[in-house]
Amino acid sequence: MKAHSVIDQLEVDPLDPDQVVSGEPETSELTLLETDTDGTSGLWQLTPGVVTDTEVEESFLVLSGRGEVTFEDGSRILLEPGVTHRFSGGEQTTWTVEETLLKAYWIA
Repeated sequence: MKAHSVIDQLEVDPLDPDQVVSGEPETSELTLLETDTDGTSGLWQLTPGVVTDTEVEESFLVLSGRGEVTFEDGSRILLEPGVTHRFSGGEQTTWTVEETLLKAYWIA
């Protein structure tokens, strides 16, 4: 019997074509917990490429992969395993992914 990883359970969550800057990135996600009081937590994956996004209030931990997030003001966050960050919500970002990124997230 073959063991299945949690990665096998990620479901494709198509990007809006207007968000794609370059490459052919794809996103997939798995919601692990969703409650009225605790918000939502789960796993999110982005394959290599460049995409834009408007962030929600969220904390995350990079589990695997490499890339960076660039903010409108030019500041950047290097994305690699072990990196954590908290978005306040509303930030305009550009995600540049070199190696498929997997993060655990918590949305308030």
